[in-house]
Amino acid sequence: MPSFPDDGQRNALADECRRCPELAESRTCISWGNGPLSADLVVIGEAPAEGNPEADQWRGGNLTGMAYTSQRSGRKIRQVLADAGFGDDDCYYTNAVKCHPSENRDPTDEELANCRPYLVTEVEAVEPTAVLTTGKHATKTVLALDDASLDGFLDSVLDPRRSEALGVPVLPLLHPSYQEVWLARLGYVYDEYVAAIAETVAGVGDT
Repeated sequence: MPSFPDDGQRNALADECRRCPELAESRTCISWGNGPLSADLVVIGEAPAEGNPEADQWRGGNLTGMAYTSQRSGRKIRQVLADAGFGDDDCYYTNAVKCHPSENRDPTDEELANCRPYLVTEVEAVEPTAVLTTGKHATKTVLALDDASLDGFLDSVLDPRRSEALGVPVLPLLHPSYQEVWLARLGYVYDEYVAAIAETVAGVGDT
C-alpha cells in the first residue's frame, strides 16, 4: 500500500476561494495539491470526491484537504505510479478542480476554467519533466491552456503531446476509478499498462 502523504506537503495556494459559489457551498474543505515541489511528475486528477469519514486515513480530498487521498482513487493511482517506478518523492498530486462537486457530478467548463490558474501556478512551481492527466476532465482542462480540444479521451491515453503553455509534455492516463473497466478496451492487462506508463514517461523525459 502506498504511504499516506504528509500534511506538511500540502501546497495550499489560498486560505479561501469562492470563485465557484456552488463548489464553495458543497465542499467540506479545499483539496490542495500535495507532494514535493521538486517532483519529476505532476499528476492531475479531476476533482475530489465527497470522501469517507469512516476511513482510517484515506478519507478523500474533500475531508483531508489533499488531492488524491481517497481509498478508491488516491491509493490506486499512487500504487499504479509506484509500480511504474515513480514513488512518493517523484510525484506531486493535484486536481483540475480543487473542490468537491455535489453528488459527485462532473465539473463544469466554468469551474475548470476558474481553477485553471491554480493549476498553472502549481506546474510552474514544480517544473516537472511531464504532466500526467488522469481522466477526461483533467486532460481537457490542460489541453484548454493551448486552446486544444479533446475528440476522444480513450484515444488519447498514453499518447503524449506537448503543452506549449506549460512547457512540458502531457501524458493522459486512465482515471483510476475506471481503470479496470477500460484496460481491456485498450488491450492491456495491469502489468502491461504499468510498463507502458514507465516506458512512455521515460521517453518523454528524454525529449
